[in-house]
Amino acid sequence: MKQWTDALGKVHHFENTPKRIVSLVPSQTELLYDLGLEDEIVGITKFCVHPFHLKSTKTIVGGTKQVHVEKIKDLQPDIIIANKEENTLEMVEQLSTICPVWVTDVVSIEDNLKMIADFGVLFNKRTSAQKWIDKIQHAWQDFTSFVANKPNYKVAYFIWANPYMVAGGDTFINTLLKLNHFENIYDHHPKYEGRYPEIVFQKMRIQGDPELILLSSEPFPFKDEHAFELGRHTHHAKTIFVDGEYFSWYGTRLLKAFDYFKRLHNKL
Repeated sequence: MKQWTDALGKVHHFENTPKRIVSLVPSQTELLYDLGLEDEIVGITKFCVHPFHLKSTKTIVGGTKQVHVEKIKDLQPDIIIANKEENTLEMVEQLSTICPVWVTDVVSIEDNLKMIADFGVLFNKRTSAQKWIDKIQHAWQDFTSFVANKPNYKVAYFIWANPYMVAGGDTFINTLLKLNHFENIYDHHPKYEGRYPEIVFQKMRIQGDPELILLSSEPFPFKDEHAFELGRHTHHAKTIFVDGEYFSWYGTRLLKAFDYFKRLHNKL
């Protein structure tokens, strides 16, 4: 009997390497695929869009906040992969009656690399995991050099409208903003608590007055009218529509993010 501990400190016991996997996190589905575990994946969410063909070859068990428990039970999984931020505690507790639920918690790049290493051990894909870790570390070092002499910008990163919500501190998004020399005005802001606080956008000037407003492509489909509305409440901030996958997806997606960030800086 082998035992491993997930990011929340829960100890899981497995007699054999888990062979039937249900993934409830889009970025982690992509990671599992990239580690060579396509055949082991039996269930995914409707938001698991990379690689796209999985939506037609795997069972869709619901979304990240609500799932069809009976569908998951029928798949007879050996393990369910969840995430502290993406999935709810109630969901994890309910699904734990079916099989072990492995919960990840990724805030830093180091957390991300450890998650990849953990998956390598858990699913007996150590060599593949180490290759991805090496590639990400190399690209990380390269991007750090690229951005070293780039100017700092004060930014607000919006994830939702009606009400307007932003990325705060203790988020992977905030980590990648810092990496880009973007100073998040809502990073542990005294008036707004939590990872994704709802803010009074009309007060942005006195809350930090960002130079850049970043509108994420997910989970909310921002439009030009949102950019105009928000821009009116700053001193001429530049509003940019950004690809949310590169700012919020961890796992192997991070490798592609560094090139995306370079292109973004070249447009500023």
